[in-house]
Amino acid sequence: MKTLNRTAVALVATTLLSAAAWAGAGPSGHSHDETFSAGEPGDPKKPARIIQITMGEMDGKMMFMPAKLEMKKGEQVKFVLRNNGELEHEFVLADTAENLKHAEAMKKNPDMVHDDPNARRLAPKKTDEIVWKFSKSGDFEFACLIPGHREAGMVGTVVVK
Repeated sequence: MKTLNRTAVALVATTLLSAAAWAGAGPSGHSHDETFSAGEPGDPKKPARIIQITMGEMDGKMMFMPAKLEMKKGEQVKFVLRNNGELEHEFVLADTAENLKHAEAMKKNPDMVHDDPNARRLAPKKTDEIVWKFSKSGDFEFACLIPGHREAGMVGTVVVK
């Protein structure tokens, strides 16, 4: 009976540890403390300016179009994202320091999936949306953090006044 109880306790502990590991940072996802450097998730029920962002490759360069945006502090935007490329791409909205730190983590976990309020990963020829409120002023960016993509030109800027 003692062996059965020890086995049951070990099984429960292993299950809980495995669940905790899957819930946190790892190849399939990562956790956030729900604070974002570039503002906050928007309210899809409220009006928003629509900005279409196209991502893809052209002549050996990876890019976003448009690559520069200007916003007003407090403005809500609905980003309509379209991957016109032949490769997977991401849109990750943050300040430069946060994106560079995240890019380093992506080098260790290149298959990390982003489906956070400020980030989406899109397969070729797919679309998605992000509703975002720019509640902070400053200079921010959107970038593709798949290893090598940022370095190949996939970074854009957002100036919030």
